[in-house]
Amino acid sequence: MPRPRHCRRVAQLPQSAYYKPRGVPLSVLEHVNLTVDELEAIRLAGLEGLYQEDAAKRMNVSRQTFGRILESAHKKIADALVNGKALSIEGGPIELATDASDGSGPGRFAQGPAGPGRGRGQCKRRGRGR
Repeated sequence: MPRPRHCRRVAQLPQSAYYKPRGVPLSVLEHVNLTVDELEAIRLAGLEGLYQEDAAKRMNVSRQTFGRILESAHKKIADALVNGKALSIEGGPIELATDASDGSGPGRFAQGPAGPGRGRGQCKRRGRGR
């Protein structure tokens, strides 16, 4: 039996759920599903420029797990761009940080839209600290 997945902390939900090539109807496109935690990894590493270790702490995962999430996100985004596929953003084992002002510290969390039973695996709540 595999180990249960823990929720990945995300600071914000995506503003858009789909991205697609211009001029092609969504109904005829293949699509690639990017999870919310993969988008958060792209945001932290690419947009905010954080090192993997710092970004992993913000997401409440190990550095190795963060690296795997980031690698998966890069592959999916590259596939969508190179092969002209639609990119949908949804799901994943996440918890939404309700106090995301600084992204550090344990804070308080609320289940995101991909809470237990909606992502791959189930989110298990952690206590304060790792």
